[in-house]
Amino acid sequence: MPVFPIFAVLFLVLPFIEIWLLIKVGGIIGAFPTILLVVLTAVLGAFMLRQQGLATLARFQQNLHNGQLPANEILEGMVLLVGGVLLMTPGFFTDAMGFLCLFPLSRKLILKVLLSRSQVFVQTRTTHYESTVFRQPASSTRQYRDIEGEVVGRGDGTDS
Repeated sequence: MPVFPIFAVLFLVLPFIEIWLLIKVGGIIGAFPTILLVVLTAVLGAFMLRQQGLATLARFQQNLHNGQLPANEILEGMVLLVGGVLLMTPGFFTDAMGFLCLFPLSRKLILKVLLSRSQVFVQTRTTHYESTVFRQPASSTRQYRDIEGEVVGRGDGTDS
């Protein structure tokens, strides 16, 4: 997707949605309760962001300790970062999107959708370079097949 439409949505459409929602909610519950609600969602979001961020960091460190690549945790950390930015932006729509980034189930669903749309080749290696798995899209069906191999050496006496 080209970059310009994304920025057009972010800087043109999103503020109109936020203003419209703030006016509607303010008309129903009043201005002061609306402001308190926006502040409350930011505080609750910051608390949840800290909790989920620490849990993701712990899984990241555990995977590193076990010699595994913490790819999922890195991606979850990026979604958490986006969620934190959305929660710190005043408004109800951005708060709703930010909270979706914080809940583990919806965060994994977001990652699943994003990764299914990407055409990136993922290469995973163990710490000791014992085996390599390449995941490539198989033709047009977007099904993945694993190709496993073992690194033996180059043949010139070096092992890397």
